[in-house]
Amino acid sequence: MENRNKAGHLCALLTIIIWGTTFISTKILLVDFQLVEILFFRFVMGLLALLIIYPHRLKATTKRQELTFALAGLCGICLYYLLENIALTYTMASNVGVIISVAPFFTAIMSHLFLKEEGKLRANFFIGFVVAMIGIFLISFNGSKLELNPVGDLLALLAAFVWACYSILTKKISSYGYHTILTTRRVFFYGILFMIPTLFMFDFHLELSRFTNPVYLFNIIFLGLGASALCFVSWNLAVKVLGAVKTSIYIYMVPVITVVTSTLILHEQITALSIIGTLLTLAGLFLSERKTMRKEVNHGLTK
Repeated sequence: MENRNKAGHLCALLTIIIWGTTFISTKILLVDFQLVEILFFRFVMGLLALLIIYPHRLKATTKRQELTFALAGLCGICLYYLLENIALTYTMASNVGVIISVAPFFTAIMSHLFLKEEGKLRANFFIGFVVAMIGIFLISFNGSKLELNPVGDLLALLAAFVWACYSILTKKISSYGYHTILTTRRVFFYGILFMIPTLFMFDFHLELSRFTNPVYLFNIIFLGLGASALCFVSWNLAVKVLGAVKTSIYIYMVPVITVVTSTLILHEQITALSIIGTLLTLAGLFLSERKTMRKEVNHGLTK
């Protein structure tokens, strides 16, 4: 049991490390691609990769299960990314970074309402949430002026809520007993299906010739195989093992990974506020996980 929990935490950590670096590839691709084009290409590539890696069919599903897969695809693949990206056109990236980090809080509330097996919310979760949010605020704004943009900020908040819905649906899907790659693939399929109508709204262009540029090709492969295929499987595995709440807490680390990556790869200057924010965010993550992790270990020993 203890080893299984450690594997779950490693899966969540691996996922967040990769997701925290995706902004670099997205930034490079945005020179010649629209955001909706990047999303479509990366998830189609992710779907094809999972099909090649595990070429088995998902059999004997019920209509209720298919509805759950479809809702997960709508929330986690289509709506979340579209809402987040549209929010960025209306408000500052720093605002979006802070607001999206509220997702673990929404996940905890929804888990308490809909997933009784997740257990009661403890005081350490809320204390950790407050500490982490202060840290994320310091990292995101880093001394700059706070400017509220109601439309963009509301869209970002909605994106955080949608991701919480995806987390709850993922936990529900994990109880079906199917292979994680098969369920992730099915979710990708529905997500792409829901995404297709939006392509016409955002002036989508196929133009595969753009991938003759090796830089673009490398970055879309990273987003498709790494950030999509690998990360969604590892994230879903973590949710299956740890639960929706404990896994979602790792979202606090995304701004931290972004700061470290910006410093190491883009050679951006790290400030005192960023350092303090990073320490507070990690402290918040530790506080949120601490008692729960101890409970897991004890439960594993007595079982």
